[in-house]
Amino acid sequence: MTACSAAGTVERAHYPLKSDAKPHEGVRKAHSFPVHGIDVSKWQGEIDWAEVKRAGTAFAFIKATEGGDHLDERFHENWRQAKAHGIPRAAYHFVFWCRPAHEQADWFIKNVPNDKDALPPVLDVEWNGHSRTCPKKIDPDLARRKIATMLKAMEKHTGKRPIIYTDIPFHADVLEGHFKDYTYWLRSVAAEPHERYENRDWLFWQYTTTGRVPGIRGPVDRNAFTGSRAEWQAYLRRQHVIR
Repeated sequence: MTACSAAGTVERAHYPLKSDAKPHEGVRKAHSFPVHGIDVSKWQGEIDWAEVKRAGTAFAFIKATEGGDHLDERFHENWRQAKAHGIPRAAYHFVFWCRPAHEQADWFIKNVPNDKDALPPVLDVEWNGHSRTCPKKIDPDLARRKIATMLKAMEKHTGKRPIIYTDIPFHADVLEGHFKDYTYWLRSVAAEPHERYENRDWLFWQYTTTGRVPGIRGPVDRNAFTGSRAEWQAYLRRQHVIR
């Protein structure tokens, strides 16, 4: 049996209703992890959360805010529906580097409910490469100061230590060797995380942007949790998502 077909067999065993429109050989190991979830925003449109749940989705990262004045149009609906269907969920904030950190933290706090049964909040840090109004990069020291301000405010608001989401270029430029006391959600869609990130453990791995999940029209990002199903349940208990 080839590696590709073996990965497909494992995938079908764990999640027979899910797939990938453009599977990449480099991330086939992701399918061996038994706990998978999704991350969504307005770009997924209206979601049938009952179907998402039926497909075996174990968690959802939901975009909430960006910068200091943007609220994802579908955040509150997605937030309510994920909870109603028993899917553990986390809210994430996308950092805009040309906005003061305290303003972004205040915006997140204003718009994201302090739900005690939610997963830890997520700070999404990557360069704003497609922005017309903000430079692609700022000084790494300044970026780290902004990150520290927002992480502290998010933890104070939720009572839970935030998760850091990042991609390969930003991690190399800013995060490598820093923020060691945080858990990470890493993007790596063509190779396993250890091949792309220097000395960085991960809790969640975003391994594709072309996933297919019942209840969602079109592509959706898919993610794997690093541990077993028992470890996932233990993590949910530690975060007071379940008892």
